[in-house]
Amino acid sequence: MNALNTSWDLMLDKPYMDQGKADNAWDIPGLKTAVHIDGTLNNPADIDQGWTVEIAFPWKVLSQHAPHAGPPTEGEQWRIDFSRVEWQITTNGGLYKKVPHTPEDNWVWSPTGVVDMHRPEMWGLLQFTRRPAGVEIPVAPIPGKPARDLALAIYYAQQDFWKAHQRWAANLAELASHTRLLPPGVEPPVLQPASDGYVCSVAFKDGQRRRVWTIRQDRLLKLDEAPPVSR
Repeated sequence: MNALNTSWDLMLDKPYMDQGKADNAWDIPGLKTAVHIDGTLNNPADIDQGWTVEIAFPWKVLSQHAPHAGPPTEGEQWRIDFSRVEWQITTNGGLYKKVPHTPEDNWVWSPTGVVDMHRPEMWGLLQFTRRPAGVEIPVAPIPGKPARDLALAIYYAQQDFWKAHQRWAANLAELASHTRLLPPGVEPPVLQPASDGYVCSVAFKDGQRRRVWTIRQDRLLKLDEAPPVSR
């Protein structure tokens, strides 16, 4: 969105670096947006204070890609981030002009560590509640975060391996740096070839349960109950 209240909806099935395809024709039926400008628009002759934007998303369209239909349940968590892009400008003849050959500046709500903001695992955590504003509500921790972090480390190591060898590592011996110093309660990761890439699994103890984080070559990250250990 911009200060003219012009919006652009885009659906990305997965991040660009995972060969995600942008659907520019996708639209959000029922989307409500508004802007407020504290100053004037496109007038270099004065100094403005800023502008704000408000967006209301209908649950119906979001639920098409959510874990379940309808609004989130109490305590449900989503990953979300916000990005603001600004270009360096100058004035010429009473008009704003972009400074040529100058990259844009980017701000994000939750830092991703790189300019590419399409890293869902690095987005901020949004926890839903129906409790009134002002009531302090603890944010539930990510289950097995050390196992999750290890799975992601192997995913990024596989990305580097692909760039160097034009293939995925077939086993963890080729990614030896990620097989040592396991966090407490985390089992050694398992790397299995798949028809379209690979699946990495990292199991961990969650109280009395055994659970597992899995990640694929397209960055699909899932938390499941771990299958029983065969004897």
